[in-house]
Amino acid sequence: MRAAVLHETGQDKLDVLDDVEATGFGPGKVRIRIRATGLCHSDLSAMNGVLPQPAPFVPGHEGAGEILDVGDGVGGLRQGDRVLMCWLPACGGCPSCKRGQTHLCLAGFMNAGTPNFRRPGGEVFGFAGTGTFAEEVVVAADCAVPIPDDVPYEIAALIGCGVTTGLGAALNTAKVEAASSVAVIGCGGVGISVIQGARACGAAQIVAVDPVAARREAALRFGATEAVAPDELADAKARITGGEGFDYVFEVVGKSATTRTAYETTRRGGTLCVVGAGALDDTFQVNMFELFFDEKRILPSLYGGGDVLRSYERAIALWRAGRIDLEGLITHRVRLAEINDALDQMRSGTSLRTCIEI
Repeated sequence: MRAAVLHETGQDKLDVLDDVEATGFGPGKVRIRIRATGLCHSDLSAMNGVLPQPAPFVPGHEGAGEILDVGDGVGGLRQGDRVLMCWLPACGGCPSCKRGQTHLCLAGFMNAGTPNFRRPGGEVFGFAGTGTFAEEVVVAADCAVPIPDDVPYEIAALIGCGVTTGLGAALNTAKVEAASSVAVIGCGGVGISVIQGARACGAAQIVAVDPVAARREAALRFGATEAVAPDELADAKARITGGEGFDYVFEVVGKSATTRTAYETTRRGGTLCVVGAGALDDTFQVNMFELFFDEKRILPSLYGGGDVLRSYERAIALWRAGRIDLEGLITHRVRLAEINDALDQMRSGTSLRTCIEI
Protein backbone atom coordinates (compact mmCIF):
# COMPACT_ATOMS: atom_id res chain seq x y z
CA MET A 1 0.00 0.00 0.00
CA ARG A 2 0.99 3.66 -0.28
CA ALA A 3 2.19 5.77 2.60
CA ALA A 4 4.28 8.90 3.14
CA VAL A 5 7.45 8.12 5.10
CA LEU A 6 10.00 10.30 6.84
CA HIS A 7 13.26 8.34 6.81
CA GLU A 8 15.23 10.51 9.26
CA THR A 9 14.29 13.20 11.74
CA GLY A 10 15.19 16.60 10.33
CA GLN A 11 14.30 15.87 6.72
CA ASP A 12 11.81 18.36 5.27
CA LYS A 13 10.35 16.13 2.56
CA LEU A 14 8.29 12.96 2.78
CA ASP A 15 8.80 10.00 0.50
CA VAL A 16 5.53 8.57 -0.88
CA LEU A 17 6.15 4.84 -1.26
CA ASP A 18 4.16 1.86 -2.50
CA ASP A 19 5.93 -0.82 -0.46
CA VAL A 20 4.55 -0.09 3.02
CA GLU A 21 2.49 -2.63 4.97
CA ALA A 22 0.30 -1.94 8.00
CA THR A 23 1.24 -4.48 10.67
CA GLY A 24 0.19 -5.64 14.11
CA PHE A 25 -3.37 -6.71 13.40
CA GLY A 26 -4.75 -9.15 15.93
CA PRO A 27 -6.85 -9.30 19.11
CA GLY A 28 -7.97 -5.89 20.32
CA LYS A 29 -6.95 -4.19 17.06
CA VAL A 30 -8.75 -2.80 14.03
CA ARG A 31 -7.60 -2.17 10.48
CA ILE A 32 -8.78 1.17 9.07
CA ARG A 33 -8.88 2.38 5.48
CA ILE A 34 -7.99 6.07 5.76
CA ARG A 35 -10.23 8.28 3.62
CA ALA A 36 -9.17 11.76 4.72
CA THR A 37 -6.52 13.20 6.99
CA GLY A 38 -5.57 16.70 8.01
CA LEU A 39 -2.07 18.09 8.15
CA CYS A 40 -1.45 19.37 11.67
CA HIS A 41 1.54 21.47 12.72
CA SER A 42 2.42 18.71 15.18
CA ASP A 43 3.31 16.57 12.17
CA LEU A 44 5.89 19.18 11.15
CA SER A 45 7.13 19.36 14.73
CA ALA A 46 7.68 15.61 14.78
CA MET A 47 9.47 15.77 11.45
CA ASN A 48 11.91 18.44 12.62
CA GLY A 49 12.46 16.88 16.04
CA VAL A 50 10.61 19.40 18.21
CA LEU A 51 8.24 16.62 19.27
CA PRO A 52 9.92 13.30 20.11
CA GLN A 53 9.07 10.51 17.67
CA PRO A 54 11.16 7.49 16.63
CA ALA A 55 12.08 7.34 12.93
CA PRO A 56 11.50 6.20 10.29
CA PHE A 57 7.84 7.02 10.67
CA VAL A 58 4.62 7.75 8.83
CA PRO A 59 3.33 11.17 9.95
CA GLY A 60 -0.33 12.03 10.38
CA HIS A 61 -2.63 11.62 13.37
CA GLU A 62 -5.72 13.62 12.36
CA GLY A 63 -7.60 11.07 10.26
CA ALA A 64 -10.90 9.38 9.50
CA GLY A 65 -11.93 6.37 7.47
CA GLU A 66 -13.77 3.06 7.54
CA ILE A 67 -13.02 -0.16 9.36
CA LEU A 68 -11.81 -2.98 7.11
CA ASP A 69 -11.30 -5.67 9.74
CA VAL A 70 -11.91 -6.19 13.45
CA GLY A 71 -9.72 -8.33 15.69
CA ASP A 72 -10.87 -10.83 18.29
CA GLY A 73 -12.22 -9.38 21.48
CA VAL A 74 -13.24 -6.04 19.97
CA GLY A 75 -16.75 -4.96 20.87
CA GLY A 76 -18.85 -2.12 19.52
CA LEU A 77 -17.08 -1.94 16.17
CA ARG A 78 -17.64 -3.83 12.97
CA GLN A 79 -16.47 -3.91 9.39
CA GLY A 80 -17.72 -0.92 7.43
CA ASP A 81 -18.09 1.42 10.41
CA ARG A 82 -17.13 5.04 9.75
CA VAL A 83 -14.65 6.23 12.38
CA LEU A 84 -12.34 9.05 13.29
CA MET A 85 -8.89 8.45 14.73
CA CYS A 86 -8.26 9.20 18.40
CA TRP A 87 -4.49 9.44 18.81
CA LEU A 88 -4.76 9.70 22.60
CA PRO A 89 -7.19 7.00 23.74
CA ALA A 90 -7.93 6.54 27.44
CA CYS A 91 -7.33 3.20 29.10
CA GLY A 92 -10.00 3.80 31.74
CA GLY A 93 -8.03 2.23 34.57
CA CYS A 94 -4.98 4.39 35.30
CA PRO A 95 -4.94 7.06 38.05
CA SER A 96 -5.54 9.88 35.54
CA CYS A 97 -8.56 8.14 34.06
CA LYS A 98 -9.97 7.36 37.50
CA ARG A 99 -9.66 11.05 38.41
CA GLY A 100 -11.63 11.97 35.31
CA GLN A 101 -8.59 13.41 33.53
CA THR A 102 -8.68 10.98 30.64
CA HIS A 103 -6.74 13.36 28.38
CA LEU A 104 -3.71 12.80 30.65
CA CYS A 105 -3.77 9.03 30.24
CA LEU A 106 -0.36 7.81 29.08
CA ALA A 107 -1.58 4.58 27.49
CA GLY A 108 -1.90 6.19 24.07
CA PHE A 109 1.63 7.58 24.20
CA MET A 110 2.96 4.07 24.70
CA ASN A 111 1.65 3.22 21.23
CA ALA A 112 4.16 5.62 19.70
CA GLY A 113 7.02 3.32 20.66
CA THR A 114 5.65 0.29 18.82
CA PRO A 115 6.10 0.10 15.03
CA ASN A 116 2.82 -0.40 13.17
CA PHE A 117 4.17 -0.40 9.61
CA ARG A 118 6.81 -2.40 7.77
CA ARG A 119 8.82 -1.98 4.58
CA PRO A 120 11.28 -4.36 2.94
CA GLY A 121 14.04 -2.43 4.71
CA GLY A 122 12.58 -2.82 8.18
CA GLU A 123 9.97 -1.57 10.62
CA VAL A 124 8.34 1.86 10.45
CA PHE A 125 6.58 3.74 13.24
CA GLY A 126 3.34 5.67 13.01
CA PHE A 127 3.35 9.17 14.46
CA ALA A 128 1.65 9.22 17.88
CA GLY A 129 0.96 5.52 17.44
CA THR A 130 -1.22 6.16 14.38
CA GLY A 131 0.29 7.34 11.06
CA THR A 132 -2.63 8.52 8.96
CA PHE A 133 -0.59 9.52 5.90
CA ALA A 134 -1.20 6.00 4.67
CA GLU A 135 -3.93 4.13 2.86
CA GLU A 136 -4.40 1.77 5.81
CA VAL A 137 -3.39 1.69 9.45
CA VAL A 138 -3.72 -0.86 12.26
CA VAL A 139 -4.44 0.61 15.69
CA ALA A 140 -5.90 -0.39 19.03
CA ALA A 141 -9.68 -0.54 18.91
CA ASP A 142 -10.09 2.37 21.32
CA CYS A 143 -8.36 4.62 18.77
CA ALA A 144 -11.34 4.16 16.43
CA VAL A 145 -14.34 6.29 17.39
CA PRO A 146 -17.56 5.82 15.38
CA ILE A 147 -18.96 8.92 13.67
CA PRO A 148 -22.52 9.64 12.50
CA ASP A 149 -23.34 9.17 8.83
CA ASP A 150 -23.89 12.90 8.28
CA VAL A 151 -20.33 13.82 9.25
CA PRO A 152 -18.02 13.82 6.19
CA TYR A 153 -14.65 12.16 6.56
CA GLU A 154 -12.75 15.42 6.14
CA ILE A 155 -14.76 17.08 8.93
CA ALA A 156 -14.34 14.06 11.21
CA ALA A 157 -10.58 14.14 10.61
CA LEU A 158 -10.34 17.74 11.82
CA ILE A 159 -12.36 16.91 14.92
CA GLY A 160 -9.83 14.17 15.64
CA CYS A 161 -7.20 16.73 16.67
CA GLY A 162 -7.10 20.42 15.76
CA VAL A 163 -10.73 21.32 16.33
CA THR A 164 -10.96 19.39 19.59
CA THR A 165 -7.71 20.92 20.82
CA GLY A 166 -8.75 24.50 20.05
CA LEU A 167 -12.37 24.33 21.13
CA GLY A 168 -11.43 22.45 24.28
CA ALA A 169 -8.81 25.01 25.28
CA ALA A 170 -11.54 27.67 25.40
CA LEU A 171 -14.41 25.57 26.73
CA ASN A 172 -12.69 23.02 28.99
CA THR A 173 -9.36 24.44 30.11
CA ALA A 174 -9.81 28.21 30.29
CA LYS A 175 -13.60 28.13 30.65
CA VAL A 176 -13.97 31.48 28.92
CA GLU A 177 -16.68 33.59 30.53
CA ALA A 178 -19.34 35.53 28.63
CA ALA A 179 -18.56 39.20 27.93
CA SER A 180 -14.84 38.65 28.59
CA SER A 181 -11.87 39.85 26.53
CA VAL A 182 -9.71 37.31 24.71
CA ALA A 183 -6.50 37.39 22.69
CA VAL A 184 -5.33 34.43 20.59
CA ILE A 185 -1.67 34.38 19.54
CA GLY A 186 -1.23 32.08 16.54
CA CYS A 187 -4.12 31.67 14.12
CA GLY A 188 -3.59 28.46 12.21
CA GLY A 189 -6.22 25.73 12.34
CA VAL A 190 -5.97 25.28 16.12
CA GLY A 191 -5.91 29.01 16.83
CA ILE A 192 -8.98 29.53 14.65
CA SER A 193 -10.69 26.77 16.62
CA VAL A 194 -9.81 28.59 19.86
CA ILE A 195 -11.43 31.71 18.40
CA GLN A 196 -14.57 29.76 17.55
CA GLY A 197 -14.63 28.29 21.05
CA ALA A 198 -14.28 31.72 22.64
CA ARG A 199 -17.09 33.02 20.46
CA ALA A 200 -19.29 30.07 21.44
CA CYS A 201 -18.61 30.97 25.09
CA GLY A 202 -19.84 34.51 24.50
CA ALA A 203 -16.58 36.47 24.68
CA ALA A 204 -17.15 40.15 23.90
CA GLN A 205 -13.75 40.95 22.36
CA ILE A 206 -11.60 38.40 20.57
CA VAL A 207 -8.31 39.71 19.19
CA ALA A 208 -6.49 37.45 16.75
CA VAL A 209 -2.70 37.85 16.55
CA ASP A 210 -0.69 36.42 13.65
CA PRO A 211 2.14 37.63 11.38
CA VAL A 212 0.41 36.29 8.24
CA ALA A 213 -2.16 38.68 6.76
CA ALA A 214 -4.24 35.88 5.21
CA ARG A 215 -4.62 34.23 8.60
CA ARG A 216 -5.64 37.50 10.20
CA GLU A 217 -8.31 37.92 7.53
CA ALA A 218 -9.50 34.36 8.12
CA ALA A 219 -9.69 34.95 11.88
CA LEU A 220 -12.19 37.76 11.31
CA ARG A 221 -14.41 35.42 9.30
CA PHE A 222 -14.38 32.89 12.13
CA GLY A 223 -15.40 35.26 14.91
CA ALA A 224 -12.46 37.47 15.89
CA THR A 225 -13.56 41.05 16.53
CA GLU A 226 -10.14 42.37 15.56
CA ALA A 227 -6.99 40.93 13.97
CA VAL A 228 -3.53 42.40 14.40
CA ALA A 229 0.09 41.66 13.57
CA PRO A 230 2.33 40.80 16.55
CA ASP A 231 3.84 44.29 16.64
CA GLU A 232 0.34 45.75 16.95
CA LEU A 233 -0.66 43.70 19.99
CA ALA A 234 0.55 46.23 22.56
CA ASP A 235 -1.60 48.91 20.96
CA ALA A 236 -4.62 46.59 20.91
CA LYS A 237 -4.08 45.83 24.59
CA ALA A 238 -4.01 49.55 25.38
CA ARG A 239 -7.08 50.39 23.29
CA ILE A 240 -9.30 47.48 24.24
CA THR A 241 -8.37 46.88 27.87
CA GLY A 242 -7.10 50.32 28.92
CA GLY A 243 -3.66 48.77 29.29
CA GLU A 244 -4.82 46.32 31.94
CA GLY A 245 -4.52 43.22 29.77
CA PHE A 246 -6.94 40.64 28.44
CA ASP A 247 -9.02 38.34 30.62
CA TYR A 248 -7.80 35.34 28.63
CA VAL A 249 -4.79 34.98 26.36
CA PHE A 250 -4.19 31.80 24.38
CA GLU A 251 -0.70 30.93 23.12
CA VAL A 252 -1.09 28.63 20.11
CA VAL A 253 2.46 28.72 18.74
CA GLY A 254 4.49 26.60 21.15
CA LYS A 255 7.39 29.02 21.72
CA SER A 256 8.68 30.47 24.97
CA ALA A 257 8.95 33.93 23.40
CA THR A 258 5.29 34.05 22.39
CA THR A 259 4.29 32.54 25.72
CA ARG A 260 6.13 35.36 27.48
CA THR A 261 4.30 37.87 25.30
CA ALA A 262 1.04 36.14 26.14
CA TYR A 263 1.85 36.32 29.86
CA GLU A 264 2.55 40.04 29.65
CA THR A 265 -0.67 40.59 27.68
CA THR A 266 -2.79 38.86 30.33
CA ARG A 267 -4.33 41.06 33.02
CA ARG A 268 -3.55 40.54 36.70
CA GLY A 269 -5.75 37.71 37.88
CA GLY A 270 -6.40 36.67 34.27
CA THR A 271 -5.72 33.40 32.50
CA LEU A 272 -2.88 32.43 30.18
CA CYS A 273 -3.75 29.21 28.36
CA VAL A 274 -0.82 27.46 26.63
CA VAL A 275 -2.06 25.40 23.68
CA GLY A 276 0.99 25.22 21.41
CA ALA A 277 3.23 22.15 21.62
CA GLY A 278 6.84 23.24 22.12
CA ALA A 279 10.32 21.78 22.38
CA LEU A 280 11.92 20.14 25.41
CA ASP A 281 14.80 22.63 25.44
CA ASP A 282 12.68 25.80 25.07
CA THR A 283 12.18 27.15 28.59
CA PHE A 284 9.49 29.64 29.63
CA GLN A 285 10.49 31.80 32.57
CA VAL A 286 8.64 33.97 35.07
CA ASN A 287 10.15 35.52 38.16
CA MET A 288 8.83 34.54 41.55
CA PHE A 289 7.62 38.03 42.44
CA GLU A 290 5.43 38.51 39.37
CA LEU A 291 4.13 34.99 39.69
CA PHE A 292 2.98 35.75 43.24
CA PHE A 293 1.99 39.40 42.83
CA ASP A 294 0.06 39.24 39.54
CA GLU A 295 -1.78 36.01 40.36
CA LYS A 296 -2.14 35.09 36.72
CA ARG A 297 -3.32 31.56 36.09
CA ILE A 298 -1.08 29.60 33.72
CA LEU A 299 -3.05 26.71 32.29
CA PRO A 300 -1.53 24.28 29.77
CA SER A 301 -4.11 22.55 27.61
CA LEU A 302 -3.35 19.10 26.19
CA TYR A 303 -5.75 17.91 23.48
CA GLY A 304 -8.45 20.28 24.65
CA GLY A 305 -8.11 19.48 28.33
CA GLY A 306 -11.15 17.25 28.74
CA ASP A 307 -12.75 13.92 27.92
CA VAL A 308 -12.06 13.65 24.20
CA LEU A 309 -15.07 11.48 23.41
CA ARG A 310 -17.38 14.06 24.94
CA SER A 311 -15.43 16.79 23.14
CA TYR A 312 -15.96 15.03 19.79
CA GLU A 313 -19.70 14.87 20.43
CA ARG A 314 -19.81 18.53 21.40
CA ALA A 315 -17.90 19.60 18.28
CA ILE A 316 -20.33 17.68 16.08
CA ALA A 317 -23.32 19.21 17.89
CA LEU A 318 -21.96 22.76 17.50
CA TRP A 319 -21.16 22.10 13.83
CA ARG A 320 -24.63 20.73 13.13
CA ALA A 321 -26.18 23.77 14.82
CA GLY A 322 -24.11 26.15 12.72
CA ARG A 323 -22.34 27.52 15.79
CA ILE A 324 -18.90 26.64 14.42
CA ASP A 325 -17.62 26.48 10.85
CA LEU A 326 -15.49 23.42 10.12
CA GLU A 327 -15.75 23.31 6.33
CA GLY A 328 -14.18 26.76 6.17
CA LEU A 329 -11.09 25.54 8.00
CA ILE A 330 -10.14 23.44 4.98
CA THR A 331 -8.32 25.88 2.72
CA HIS A 332 -6.50 23.33 0.55
CA ARG A 333 -7.12 19.79 -0.67
CA VAL A 334 -4.42 17.50 -2.05
CA ARG A 335 -3.83 13.86 -2.84
CA LEU A 336 -1.26 11.84 -0.93
CA ALA A 337 1.20 12.16 -3.83
CA GLU A 338 1.11 15.94 -3.29
CA ILE A 339 1.84 15.80 0.45
CA ASN A 340 5.03 17.85 0.15
CA ASP A 341 3.05 20.69 -1.42
CA ALA A 342 0.83 20.62 1.66
CA LEU A 343 3.89 20.82 3.93
CA ASP A 344 5.10 23.90 2.05
CA GLN A 345 1.66 25.51 2.35
CA MET A 346 1.69 25.04 6.11
CA ARG A 347 5.25 26.31 6.50
CA SER A 348 4.40 29.46 4.53
CA GLY A 349 1.24 30.09 6.52
CA THR A 350 -1.00 30.03 3.45
CA SER A 351 -3.15 27.18 4.77
CA LEU A 352 -5.31 26.76 7.85
CA ARG A 353 -5.90 23.07 7.32
CA THR A 354 -5.02 21.01 4.29
CA CYS A 355 -7.18 17.93 3.73
CA ILE A 356 -5.28 15.02 2.26
CA GLU A 357 -7.63 12.71 0.40
CA ILE A 358 -6.28 9.17 0.43
